[in-house]
Amino acid sequence: MIAASPSEVFSLVSDPYNLPRWWPRTERVEDVERTQAGKRSRWTKVLRTKGGRGVRADFRCTGSTESSRFAWEQEIAGTPFEKHLQSSEVEIKLEPVSAGTDVRITSRQTLRGLSRLGSPMLSRGQGTIIAEALEGIDLALIDQKGEDRG
Repeated sequence: MIAASPSEVFSLVSDPYNLPRWWPRTERVEDVERTQAGKRSRWTKVLRTKGGRGVRADFRCTGSTESSRFAWEQEIAGTPFEKHLQSSEVEIKLEPVSAGTDVRITSRQTLRGLSRLGSPMLSRGQGTIIAEALEGIDLALIDQKGEDRG
């Protein structure tokens, strides 16, 4: 549960430029092409690997419903990710609750070829990323409001 309204959370998660504030390992966002309703918007995330290297990945919004849902997928065809990934999608659902917003993040990745053997490890890794993203949303909204975390 995030102590902010669904519209505040949606405003944060639906703007690709905000990703470095809350999505794990995102260093910056570039080349954002927005559409009015958000759906079909495109952007490039520059991710920082554990080894400190920058990796570029392209994404596009696949669904957007004001203050309740935002979803995107990684564009994989023709990229180095194509060797290992068949698809990679994220969906964020927002539900108003009495003290704020229930935020549910679902990440689905389909591996390709021999990479499928690492599926259990990938699932554990995705769980960590989702937990970090939820914490990042909470911290970004607290910082935005200028509240004391201490």
